[in-house]
Amino acid sequence: MEIALPHYLSVAAMLFTIGVFGIFVNRKNVIIILMSVELILLAVNINFVAFSTHLNDVAGQVMAMFVLTVAAAEAAVGLAILVTFFRNRGDIAVDDASVMKG
Repeated sequence: MEIALPHYLSVAAMLFTIGVFGIFVNRKNVIIILMSVELILLAVNINFVAFSTHLNDVAGQVMAMFVLTVAAAEAAVGLAILVTFFRNRGDIAVDDASVMKG
């Protein structure tokens, strides 16, 4: 049995759906929101690599590397903001994020 393009696309669609579902259902926990964004970016990477392999073009794999770089930077900056917010407030509730305006 060969794993073809529709298999990759269905896995990516499931990951994307789980990521969107995680963002909309869990509005209280910032860590779960960040993990859901990472799932969405992973689904995009799977699509890039699957289409790149299917079309015999390297451009999709190069774009996937750029998306991985952006995802790593997003995770580092997001976690740094989260740690700072936790040190100032004592919790990481999303509802209290409006306090940081200014």
